[in-house]
Amino acid sequence: MSKKGNNTAGILAGFIIGAAAGVVLGMLYAPDEGKETRKKLKKKAEDFKNQAVDNYEKISEKTANKYHDVSEKVKHQYHNISEQVKDVAGKVADSVKKGYEKYIDKAISGTSDTLKDVETELDGLK
Repeated sequence: MSKKGNNTAGILAGFIIGAAAGVVLGMLYAPDEGKETRKKLKKKAEDFKNQAVDNYEKISEKTANKYHDVSEKVKHQYHNISEQVKDVAGKVADSVKKGYEKYIDKAISGTSDTLKDVETELDGLK
C-alpha cells in the first residue's frame, strides 16, 4: 500500500478512536441514570461498529478495484513485452540464418576453388 493509503487509514482509525473516546467520556459525565447511559453507550458502540464495517467494505472494494486495474495493466504489459521479445528473437534467428547461409556459400566456393587448384596441379604432374 502506498504511503498515502497508510496515512489515510491511520487518520481514519485515529478519528474513529477519538470520536469513540469523546462519546464515552461525554456519556459518563452526562447526568443520565446508569441504565440510560449503558443504553446510549451500547447504541453508540453499535453505530461505531456499523460505521467501521461500512468503511471496511468501502476500503475492501477500493482495494479490489485497484488490484483489478493493476492486474490488467500487468497483463497488458506482459503481452506487449512478450510480443517484442518474439519479434526480436525472430529477427535474431533470421540474421543468424542469413549469416550461416553466407558462411556456407563462402565455404562451398572456397572448397570449389581449392578443388580446381588441386586438379590443375594433378593435371600438371601427368
